[in-house]
Amino acid sequence: SIGLMSILEGHRLGAKKLEEVLTWCEELNIRMVSIWILSTENLQRPPEELGGLLQLIENRLRAAAHDPKTHTKRMRIRAIGKQELLPESLRDAIREAEEATKEYDSFFLNVAVGYGGRQEIVDAVQSLLRERLEQGTSLDAAIEEVTSDNVGKYLYTYDLPDPDLIIRTSGEVRLSGFLLWQSAYSEFYFCDAYWPAFRRIDLLRAIRSYQQRERRFGF
Repeated sequence: SIGLMSILEGHRLGAKKLEEVLTWCEELNIRMVSIWILSTENLQRPPEELGGLLQLIENRLRAAAHDPKTHTKRMRIRAIGKQELLPESLRDAIREAEEATKEYDSFFLNVAVGYGGRQEIVDAVQSLLRERLEQGTSLDAAIEEVTSDNVGKYLYTYDLPDPDLIIRTSGEVRLSGFLLWQSAYSEFYFCDAYWPAFRRIDLLRAIRSYQQRERRFGF
C-alpha cells in the first residue's frame, strides 16, 4: 500500500540521515553517539510494517560491518536492548557488526534496538538478584544488594558513560523511555524538525544550548 511504502521510505531516509549526523559528530569531535532505532513497543507493530523495518535494520548493520568508512573511522558498533526479542537473522547481523568492529576505539556508535528503558531496569534488577541467589546469598541479603551502584553494573550500558546531551526530534517533548536510568543528570534538547529533516545547524544549536547550561548533576 502507499501508506506502508511511505512509512518504509521514511525509515530509509532516517537511516541515510544517521550517516550524515555521524559525519557531523566526527567533525565536531563527538566520539560517542547512541541512537534509538527500535523500541520494545515497536515490536508490536503490524507484521507487514515491522517486517520491512527489521529487514532495513539488518541490511544496514551488515552493510556497516563491511563499509570501508566504518573501518577507516575505526568506529565500534554496539547494540543495546533485549536481543532475544529480535529475529535470529537480525541477531546475526548485530553479532557480525559487533565482531567486525570490536577492536576499534576512535568512534563509538551504540544502536538501541529492541530497547525499552523500563525493561532495561527490570532486566538489570532481575540479573542482579538471580546472580546473588545463584551464589548462595539469602533473599534478604540479596535485596540489600539492590543499590544504585549495583543496578548500574547490570544495565545494557554497564560499561558506557551516561549521555551528556539527549536530543529529541520531531517536536516530541518526552523521552518515551530512552535511557531512563542513564539520563538522570543528562541535559535535554527538543527539536521541532523530524529526524529525516534534521540539519547540521540543528545539531549545532543543540550543542550551543548545552554549552550555555550549568550542569548541576542533581544538586
